[in-house]
Amino acid sequence: MGVGNSLIFNGVSAMPIQFKIETGNLAVFLVSGKLKKAELDAAQRECESLIKKIGQVKILVLPENNFAGWERGEDWADMSFAARNDKFIEKIAIVGSPEWKDLVCAFIGKGFRPEPIRYFDLAQEAAARLWLNTPQAK
Repeated sequence: MGVGNSLIFNGVSAMPIQFKIETGNLAVFLVSGKLKKAELDAAQRECESLIKKIGQVKILVLPENNFAGWERGEDWADMSFAARNDKFIEKIAIVGSPEWKDLVCAFIGKGFRPEPIRYFDLAQEAAARLWLNTPQAK
């Protein structure tokens, strides 16, 4: 599976997380069902390949309606992807249900990572995309 391919086979998601690239340097993670650590790791490897290829990226996380969180008992404390790649991530936008906001922001490490991270309600995907594409004041 090369950079630019999502984790989709024959139109059916093989995993609860899909990775795709949109318009240049926008990396999109579509998350559904109950996420497993190995699935997140696979999507992060795809994103890391993109980073190695093009440098700076913006990340959009889109939990779908059937998102049910993440599997218990996995090693979710592993922040090695963030440690290796945060310097190449311009911004992270997450669009989801209000009931997931606190858990998802904690899961992604908001407040502990250098890049700006914002959570948007489900009806605000367009606003999230606009925010991602608005240059940061230096």
